[in-house]
Amino acid sequence: MIANMLKSLIANERIETTIVKAKELRRHADKMITIAKKEDSLSAKRLVKAKLMIRYNTLTSKEKRKVKSDNDTSSYNGDRKVIKKLFTSLKDRFSDRNGGYTRIIKKDDFRKGDGTQKCIIEYLQ
Repeated sequence: MIANMLKSLIANERIETTIVKAKELRRHADKMITIAKKEDSLSAKRLVKAKLMIRYNTLTSKEKRKVKSDNDTSSYNGDRKVIKKLFTSLKDRFSDRNGGYTRIIKKDDFRKGDGTQKCIIEYLQ
């Protein structure tokens, strides 16, 4: 669950969730930016892929050929775009900042089923 939320946060830079999930997600999101800032190497990208649970090796050879094209809308191609965004635009945006890359904004509305308060977690500008 955290990996999928983290992919959505990196891709959209803002998601709506509960406060408890946002606080847990903040820890992981800040670590991803720190990894991207420290080194832009293959080992750093592999570490990020492992934390985001991206498994390229589980694809068949036919699927791997299909993924090579940029107009493919498969989930793995979307994951490649997330990693590319993390190691380019987000890394450059936070190059002079030493932590605290996200913020949590509490909302006034509550979730219908259990009454948990909602919030928005987003990357700082």
